[in-house]
Amino acid sequence: MGKIIKVGMADMNICSPPDIITTLGLGSCVGLVLYDVRTKLCGLMHIMLPDSTKIKNNSNRAKFADTAISDMLEIMKKNGSNIEDIIAKIAGGARMFEYGADKKSRGIISIGDENINAVIEILKCKNIQIISKDIGKNYGRTIIFDPSNGNMTIRAVGKTEKII
Repeated sequence: MGKIIKVGMADMNICSPPDIITTLGLGSCVGLVLYDVRTKLCGLMHIMLPDSTKIKNNSNRAKFADTAISDMLEIMKKNGSNIEDIIAKIAGGARMFEYGADKKSRGIISIGDENINAVIEILKCKNIQIISKDIGKNYGRTIIFDPSNGNMTIRAVGKTEKII
């Protein structure tokens, strides 16, 4: 077994077998794995916000869906990937602080929902297929991705571990 590469909040990194890659504490953030099925290179992003153009302090490009995805695709291309070989898996985007039974408040889009929508739309525009996802709901997640087999393990407190 190789190393475990850790990706922090508003961070990203790449990984190839035999190493695995992980990110902890996905609440409203989205964990996005781009995976090259041919080379087995993967990139993991811990995305905090949907759109870098809406924030003044946007120097950390890994923080935002729009810039993180574009940058990761460039990194993967430089490391031998072709966009036609890349698929995606996503997790997170929870509504962590929703409470009460007020149905009117459900009309307000949470940051988790905005993150999910941004990631899905950007991937659609780039013709990258999302092959599996574990998104939304009201609990945090940790993800572990193994590029040797393409499995994403999802762990959440009080939930059964799942592989997507």
